[in-house]
Amino acid sequence: MKKTIVIVSASTGYGHNQVAGALKLEFEEKGYKAVIVEPLKEVSKSLDMLVSDGYKILATLMPKMYGTIYKISNNETMNKPVAKIFIKALTDKIEEIVNFENASMIISTHPLLVDVISSLKGDGIIDIPFLSIVTDFLPHQSYISDNVDAYLVGSSYTKNGIVARGISPDKVYCYGIPIKRIFREDVVTEKKEDIFTILLMGGSMGVSSIKKALKNLLNIEDKLKIIVVCGNNDTLKNSIDEKYSEYIPNKYIEILGFTDKIPELMELSDVIITKPGGLTVTEALTKNIPMIIPYFIPGQEEENAEVLVNAGAAIKVDSVKELDEVVGVLMNDPSKIKWLKQNMKEMSKDHSIEKTINLCLELMEEYKPFTEIIKDAN
Repeated sequence: MKKTIVIVSASTGYGHNQVAGALKLEFEEKGYKAVIVEPLKEVSKSLDMLVSDGYKILATLMPKMYGTIYKISNNETMNKPVAKIFIKALTDKIEEIVNFENASMIISTHPLLVDVISSLKGDGIIDIPFLSIVTDFLPHQSYISDNVDAYLVGSSYTKNGIVARGISPDKVYCYGIPIKRIFREDVVTEKKEDIFTILLMGGSMGVSSIKKALKNLLNIEDKLKIIVVCGNNDTLKNSIDEKYSEYIPNKYIEILGFTDKIPELMELSDVIITKPGGLTVTEALTKNIPMIIPYFIPGQEEENAEVLVNAGAAIKVDSVKELDEVVGVLMNDPSKIKWLKQNMKEMSKDHSIEKTINLCLELMEEYKPFTEIIKDAN
């Protein structure tokens, strides 16, 4: 009988479900059954809307407020009331899912679900290994629990942050945030001509700052190609389409909405200008494309930018008005691009989906249920 892995996620942004999907495919390749579940959707549409739509509204329209809430909740005392809400709402549903699937393991890709699963394990209601995937580069307090059997993280900086909060280093593995297999494969691409190419992105929601960034980049006098990806923001795409529909000398602008061609676009580009979501950062690290960060959502993305800059794996600019100057320097000094690429390789040197899957298999193989531990003790 196939072992079943239950992967729980939530729809705040695009990344958590993408990580879940990438893992599901890898497990199925190995002959295991993997089930992705969004407990919030199954329990309460109103609570799910509050979390997912609330995140979207705050992150895009009121980012400073979102950053303030993130920072306030990033300590044990202030995080407890939030955790209690989700424990009360989701405990029965997650127990039901684990029992229905006869799960051999549970994996969380979202921090809001960690306390719920930890509570079930602490009370002995579920007794299977629990892996928590930290989808950003500094851990929020909501990830931290002694009942997590293993943490999967994207960098040594992340590991140090978790250990500093009291978790044993033996529980934390720097194997990288799981991403789609295509990002780990060589994509056959070839530039039509030797022209410096910029991939300009703003996450799945398509932040409006892309417009200002594009306007600034056009100040560069050299020949330039700019691929603009607007994500799901059709309003943004239409606005840019309308403004830049006419030919601009020495500039080639390609404007896209949501696309599944990001791996190919990364390989065609010399640098990526983006906000530093955990998934985007991991994809860029894997593709070894230097990052320039001119905007971010306060909170986890601000912390991601800090980690990347400290590692020499990205350049952060304080304003989109500085982009033309920074890009100009990189265009005229290839050694700086080489330096960024080397640091990115160093940061991601231990990333391995194979190690991740093997870790999960080992956890299932070696895990001793509480009843067996008591029996051995006697």
